Amino acid sequence: MSLLDWFANRQKTTPASHAQPEREIADGLWSKCEACSVMTFTKDLKANQMVCVDCGHHIRIDSRTRIAQLIDSGTWSPMDERLTSCDPLKFRDRKSYGDRLKDYQEKTGLTDAVQTGIGKLEGLPIALGAMDFSFMGGSMGSVVGEKLTRLIERATQDRIPVIIICASGGARMQEGMLSLVQMAKTSAALERHREHHLLYIPLLTHPTTGGVTASFAMLGDIILAEPKATIGFAGRRVVEQTLREKLPDNFQTSEYLLDRGFVDAIVPRTQLKATLARLIRLHQPVPAALA
Repeated sequence: MSLLDWFANRQKTTPASHAQPEREIADGLWSKCEACSVMTFTKDLKANQMVCVDCGHHIRIDSRTRIAQLIDSGTWSPMDERLTSCDPLKFRDRKSYGDRLKDYQEKTGLTDAVQTGIGKLEGLPIALGAMDFSFMGGSMGSVVGEKLTRLIERATQDRIPVIIICASGGARMQEGMLSLVQMAKTSAALERHREHHLLYIPLLTHPTTGGVTASFAMLGDIILAEPKATIGFAGRRVVEQTLREKLPDNFQTSEYLLDRGFVDAIVPRTQLKATLARLIRLHQPVPAALA
């Protein structure tokens, strides 16, 4: 009998009770980074604001998490929570737009793709809009445009800064021209805000594209972006086919846009709240009594 045969026979005769049991990992205890595949304790990942502790990859987060990360505890006052689309075009593809909206509302617990409200960031009052990519890809329909416009107008009235967290695939096709009108409506509201010498800061996250990029996402006094976010109007393939040339690998990334002056700064999520607070303090209007 060869040595290999002896080991094979010994393994067959080993009692089952001596076999090493597989260790069970509690569901949700570990998270795998989609960029570097490193496994991290979910608790540690959340403590690092959902940024991979190994490679720095910014994992996509929802609007509730955004609000919790930026707004001081107990100071958030939401606006227009019950505003929903009435499906004005009665649009239907594989299912009706109305049914699709209901599905996403049940899935996300949101009425549409943005949450808006007033709160405090390091004690500073701000108007915050947080888009949510999990709701129909963060697409901008009439409700998104209306909620953001009302938010901006409230901020102008209260003379406070506006911050919008952008995450969107663009205008919502199920609302046709009505979704495109939101580009002009939000832009007009921001212009009135600017005329009162008030601050507006958009944060461009992955992805920020289409009609959102072509309107309020690029109208900030200071435009910030998260690392390695995809930012653009048309898709890469469409641009390449139009120009008939190969584009750089980092085309439409926040780093590419920073080099070309479209973005003012790239801010890691772990530094975002402190950075926004610093910018607001630098640009707040001087009170009339001190002017």
